[in-house]
Amino acid sequence: MSAYGTTITPVARSMSRTPTVGVEEEFLLLDHAEGRPALTAPAVLALLDGEPHVKAEAMRYQLETVTGVCTDLAQVAEELSRHRTLASRAAEELGCHLVACGIAPRHVPGLSALTADARYQELAARHGSLVASSCTCGCHVHVGVPSRELGVQVLTRLRPYLATLLALSANSPIAGGGDTGWASRRYRRWSRWPTAAPPRAWRSAADYDAAVCHLIRCGHAMDERSVYFHARLSPRYPTVELRVMDTCLSVEDTLLMAAMARALVALAIADVARDVPIKVLSDRQIVAELNAAARHGLDALAVDPYTSQVMPHRDLLEILLPRLPEPEPIALLIHRLAIRGTGAARQRKMWSQAGTLPQFAHLVAGATLR
Repeated sequence: MSAYGTTITPVARSMSRTPTVGVEEEFLLLDHAEGRPALTAPAVLALLDGEPHVKAEAMRYQLETVTGVCTDLAQVAEELSRHRTLASRAAEELGCHLVACGIAPRHVPGLSALTADARYQELAARHGSLVASSCTCGCHVHVGVPSRELGVQVLTRLRPYLATLLALSANSPIAGGGDTGWASRRYRRWSRWPTAAPPRAWRSAADYDAAVCHLIRCGHAMDERSVYFHARLSPRYPTVELRVMDTCLSVEDTLLMAAMARALVALAIADVARDVPIKVLSDRQIVAELNAAARHGLDALAVDPYTSQVMPHRDLLEILLPRLPEPEPIALLIHRLAIRGTGAARQRKMWSQAGTLPQFAHLVAGATLR
């Protein structure tokens, strides 16, 4: 973890009193020769010989890494870096790169690349065209909450910040062999799923559960796990799970997303306890802000839920920071991101430098391990 040295670790440990956090990251496997999706995930997993923190994903050109339940940012950073390195080394042995891109830079093989897993096979049987065209890579952050009832209130208070999280994480401008003009093309593709939507402002856990059951009954979801709200109550853990983000280009980018997600949940819990009012944005407004963030990143406009002022996400972050519990680590991480650029900005720079798809894949693979 020398990349963080004494800069991140001391401030990261100051956040140990805030809720627990865990991170799931999805990655692409691209071959060395052509920079195309490589169907080598089963072989990579075989090389890793049962490593529990690296797992199969829907397609054989994807992998997922998962951290444990972490209590501070230093632990998150250490695990993210270790798991990326393990997966990358195994991929390199098989002639391919592990790359942190929200979307493949060229077209993907379709259902012929589906992982041989009963759950994925059933999902493809129900939603074949969506599975074939919408397999993208996201970053999912789990933040511990004391109860599902409180979790539903937290979801309501997270709604205004979903677009900000997307703008910060945007890391998928290159697709179809060129620059799409979007900061997060992944978001546009992922949004084709009927359940890939913002959470509603539900009044109780019973209302949340009723909404989930309705989606399953209508055939929009196979089960609770395939209800893909941008933020949801985890079907498996006592957490709120934030799912709107692109997979992040570097470890430090992901670290920022984990810190932001946990701080926003902690702020929501504190505001609920103090009965602090916020502006309730309409579903249409939330979706409009998400689409704008996917296109324009941090330059897109958003509404501050405390003051109703409209401003770019980068300005909203400046106003938000003093409200967060222990904001110093996040302020430092945001400052460093501003210097190096978002994942989308760095990918565009690499695309202009590369000249060829294999060279682009090589450059992104290098950034994935930073």
